[in-house]
Order: sequence, then structure tokens, then C-alpha cells
Amino acid sequence: MYQFKYEHIGGATRVKLQSGEDMRHLGELDQKKWTVLSCPASGLEIPDESLKLIDLDNDGQLRVNEVVRTADWLCAVLKDPQPLFNGEDKVAVANIADANIKAAAEKIDKKEVTLAALDAYVAAIQFPVEAAPEAPWDADIIEAYKAKRAEYAAYFEQEKLQKVGLAVIAEDTPHPGMKEKDFIKMGADIDAWEAAVAAVNDKNAAAEAAAKGEFTDLRKLLLLSRDFITLLRNFVTLEIFYNKDINDKAIFQSGRLVIDQRICHLCVRVNDMGKQNAQAGQSGMFLIYLDCVSKKLGKTMQIVAGVTVGEIKNLKEGKNAVFYDRQGNDYDATITKVVDNPISIKQAFWSPYRKFGQWVTDLINKSAAEKNDKAFAEMTAKAEATATTPADPAAADKKTAFDIAKFAGIFAAIGMAIGFIGDFLVKLASGIQTTPKWQLLVWIAGIMLVISGPAMIMAAIKLRRRNLAPILNANGWAVNADSIVNIPFGATLTEEVQYPFIQMPKKRLGKGAKWAIAIASIIVIVAIALLVMVFFAPDNCQCPVHLFCK
Repeated sequence: MYQFKYEHIGGATRVKLQSGEDMRHLGELDQKKWTVLSCPASGLEIPDESLKLIDLDNDGQLRVNEVVRTADWLCAVLKDPQPLFNGEDKVAVANIADANIKAAAEKIDKKEVTLAALDAYVAAIQFPVEAAPEAPWDADIIEAYKAKRAEYAAYFEQEKLQKVGLAVIAEDTPHPGMKEKDFIKMGADIDAWEAAVAAVNDKNAAAEAAAKGEFTDLRKLLLLSRDFITLLRNFVTLEIFYNKDINDKAIFQSGRLVIDQRICHLCVRVNDMGKQNAQAGQSGMFLIYLDCVSKKLGKTMQIVAGVTVGEIKNLKEGKNAVFYDRQGNDYDATITKVVDNPISIKQAFWSPYRKFGQWVTDLINKSAAEKNDKAFAEMTAKAEATATTPADPAAADKKTAFDIAKFAGIFAAIGMAIGFIGDFLVKLASGIQTTPKWQLLVWIAGIMLVISGPAMIMAAIKLRRRNLAPILNANGWAVNADSIVNIPFGATLTEEVQYPFIQMPKKRLGKGAKWAIAIASIIVIVAIALLVMVFFAPDNCQCPVHLFCK
């Protein structure tokens, strides 16, 4: 039994293909050890012409047995399969073991044959060409006849029925302008001519195939010499995907997405959105789905991109971006769906505060909307009441006195609250001054750890388990092993913008800006103080506003 070598990459132990002998014994590798068992035979970053050579049963899927049979064929026609690991579309003639393929190669070059040289040689081959027979009519007449053939045949049939009283031909019915026997003869002549042309074309095609057919296997050898090792490194293993060189991409990586000051390199073409909806969420990755349109090429596609670095606040449905395919063509891209999962530990640290801030914003917006609706309703009701009720000066004076008293009470309550807050702030400041700074830092760190710790722990667990396999499975792959995208590797799949340090110039604030900063600072301090006093007041507090008690 042949002994393969193994390595641990992407969260799984995988075979390490590195020699021609490994390829010779590929059929001995247990299928349970293959990373992929099946993948599509088109739509990958390998030319479809090469993929079809491996898809031996032409069912649109590449499977283990077809990959093994292709490897066996390559090892049979080459003396040493080691050069296949170079991935080049050339072959040394001395290394060809198959006599027929070698003879064909020697006609092109005695030492080395390239795919370009082969194509040029085959295109220049001269072979016998038999001339097609001359057409019985001009081309436009033949086309006109074929266009009207069914209509005129129906006319002559109606003419026969009219003669025996079984039909009447309308006066405006188009007439062929010839007798039926001439019409039939014309059709027979055209049919015979077309059959003769087809026979000549078949004969010429057979002659061309005979002249060029001897180079078919040589062309297959050159195409597979270029592309087969790439397939193996994406099928038997995921070696190329786990290569940290961003210029060496896997065959399922369709390009790069530039969005929100980032470049995402994990971009996969979507074949079936329904399957993506059902499976991709299991990947544990933060995913964005985009519709991509190239007006220049007249092409559209759907892609899914994994975002593994940065923040998520701007990555929402409707956001625009630019996608570049592997050939460098650009597409206008728009986010259509977001699958929310942690991106990084840093992002998870701030997520509770972001969620709380969003909750407060939503609460304020909701409250403001409710109060606005209530105020509008009250104003409308008062306007209607004023319009329908006679004026009463005494009642108006009474109402005014009541309102003044009401507002006086409100102002008194506000003054008392401000007094409590001021007293609290004085005591808080006094306490801070008497507390060692290291204790304050410990307290602050402890509070932040309590708030952000659970989110960070959960994020770390998810980030270590991010798995590419569900995304590929939804695209028609049969992935046989986990394909983990852990934190360090994930950092290589997304490039984040980096700026040099720039010393910001000092700006003098105007009076308006200073007042705005002062008011905002006071509001923040008062809000924090109120929250602290409300949540930390003793249970036996008797204060009417339940603020601060000794």
C-alpha cells in the first residue's frame, strides 16, 4: 500500500500531493480522505474545455472516479508525471510515453510542444476540400420559396378541394404564380441541392477530422498539463484556498469586492439562491449577497462575499460596491441580503454598546413619534372645541391661572432634581478624588468586561468555527471535510484600509461650537447621573422622585 504524506490545514488533516508518484497512486487514496467528492464541471476558474475533458460521463459534475481516471490517463501517456505539478501548457516530447501522441508532437517540434504552437500548426493544416454543388436558383429566391412553401402547399390543396366543391378560395388569397407541378419540381430541386451540400460538408468535415484528429490526444494532454494540478489542489485538498498569497486563489473564488474601505477576496458565484438561503447560515460567517451587473459586457451574476475584518454598521441591504472578476472586468454590485455573524473580537467587544445605543435611539424615536402624534391630536381637539364653543373670559382667566400653577410646580420639581443631581455629582467627584487611580481603572475595566465579556467569548467560539463548506455545498459541491476559516486565516481574506498617521491641525472653536459642546457635555453627565441614581438607589428610598438617598 502506497504511503501518502499528510498535513493539518483548515481544521482538518488532508493528504499532501507533491510528487508524480502521489499522482500515480491517487486511486489508492481512501475516498473518506478526499476533501471534495463532487463539484460542478462549469462556472469555475478553470476553462470549461478542460473541465469537460475530466467530466467523462458528461453529466455536468466532476466526481472522484473521474478525477482518478484522468490522473491514470496522464500517468500512462507520460513517462514522468512530475512536470504536471508545474501547471504549464507545454510538454517535453522526450517525456511522452504514448507512441501516437509522441508522433503527433514530433511533427510540430522535436523537443517541446506548447498549446499555442499546436493550435497554430493545426490551423495551418491543408486537407482536401470538395466544392459544393451549384444552387438551382438564386439564394434570395430559395429563401423566399422556403418561407412560403407551407402556405403555397396549402393553397394547392384548397384548389383541389374547390374543384370538387368542398372548399372556396377567397379572392384575396395569395397565389403562387406557378402551376402545382412547377411548384413541386422547384421544391424537389431545392431539397436535392441541400442534401448534396450536406453530403459535401460531411465529407469535408470527415477529411478535416482525419487530417487533424491525430492531434486530439496531444491537445488533451497539453490542456490537462496546464489545468489538472489546479483541480487536484482544489479537489483532493483545499491547498490553494489556504495559501495566504492573495494572488493564488481557489477555483471557486470568482474575484474581489471593494466595499466600505475593504477588499473582500472570499467571493463565490451563487448558482442557486434557494440553496444558499437554506445552508449558508451554517457557515457562521458574516456574509453579504450582491447582484452584480456589467453594462459593458452585458452580463449579470450573483455573488456571496465573506467579510472577515472590520465593522458592520455600513453593510446593509441597498449599499453599492464594485466587483472585479478574475479577468479584471468590473461590475456594479448592490447588497441584496446580509447574514449577520461576528466578524472579529474587536467588533464583538463594542456590539453590546452599539446595540444599546441603537435601542436608545429607537426608543427615543418611538417616544418622540408618540408624543408628536399625541400633541397633534390634542391641538386638533382644542382647535375644534374653540371653533364650536362660545368664548368665556372668566373661564379663560381661570384656565390661565391653573396652567401657571402647574408650570410652577414643574419648575420646582426640576429645581429639586437639579439639586439632587448637583449633590450627587459633588459626592461622586469627591469619591473619585479620594480613590486611587488604579482602583478606578480596575473598576472601569471590570464593568466593561462584564458588559462585553459574554459577547467576546461567544464571538471567539463562532470565529474559530467559521466553515466554508456550507457555502460550497449550496453551490453544488460535495465537501467531504470541514473547511475552517479561523481568526488568523480570516484576516488574510479581507484587506482593510490603512492610513499613515497624520497630525490633525488645531482648530479654534467659535462661540456657537463651544456652547454646543458644553450643553452636550451637561446632557451626557446628567443622563449618566440619573441612570446611576435610579438603578443604585436603596430599596427603602422614600424620595418622591426615587433619585439619591443617604
